[in-house]
Amino acid sequence: MSSADRLARPLKGLIAGQVRAVFNDRSSGEVPVVRRADALFPPDSVAWRVHGDVTSMLVGGVTALMLQMLHPAVLAGVWDHSGFRDDMQGRLRRTARFIAVTTYGAPEDARALLAKVRRIHDHIGGSLPDGTPYRASEPALLAWVHVSEVLSFLDGWIRYGEPGMSRADQDRYVREMARIAEPLGVDPIPTTRTEAEAIQRRMRADLRVDARTRDVADVLLNQPAPSIAARPFQAMTMQAAIDLLPGWARTLHGLERPGITLPLLRASTFGVASTLRWAFR
Repeated sequence: MSSADRLARPLKGLIAGQVRAVFNDRSSGEVPVVRRADALFPPDSVAWRVHGDVTSMLVGGVTALMLQMLHPAVLAGVWDHSGFRDDMQGRLRRTARFIAVTTYGAPEDARALLAKVRRIHDHIGGSLPDGTPYRASEPALLAWVHVSEVLSFLDGWIRYGEPGMSRADQDRYVREMARIAEPLGVDPIPTTRTEAEAIQRRMRADLRVDARTRDVADVLLNQPAPSIAARPFQAMTMQAAIDLLPGWARTLHGLERPGITLPLLRASTFGVASTLRWAFR
């Protein structure tokens, strides 16, 4: 080992440790998910490399939430059945852990978690402000949630991890994600990027923004950082997520791209992504 490597090891360990602390609730006994060769997704899957990148997944995850809440029924499920105001960090952490367990964890753990989430969806429902009933287990509603995540994770990875990603690998990723979609009851399930984008286009007529949407978006984008040191990173992540939104979605939310600071934002986010990949390598 070179002297440079010996000097770098403590720094890499410090960075990796801080990231693991954010995504694992030690008070409840959570520990980092250990990668398994027999996971639902094999080590040579596209999902392994997409989901393993901390920065692009954070950016894509926030973008996905911003897209999902545009559907009135998804928004109602969050509004009526979650403590998003008091535990937005917890919600994001649980989503990250869901991805980690289903992608890298023991197959029995992944299947048990998928079954648990499906049972939760089966018990979530209510009425929209106009009286229209909704159920979180509705297959088409789950399809909106699914394609929002798939396309956002994929676009985050392309922008900050693999700008030259082939269309074949993009399609392969969408097809792989059916392993999560099918147990959750998603229908239709896309198998190519084109199919995922078509589902998104078809559902745009159902999307709305009202006072509740703006309230949830404000809580998401302006939540307190988990630590003082994390504040700049969190602010950058939120701006990068807004930038990653499709233009039509930013317009619905009444948000604008950072404008003149956009090149700096993207360069900074790419730099942080590269640093974290170095720390975990």
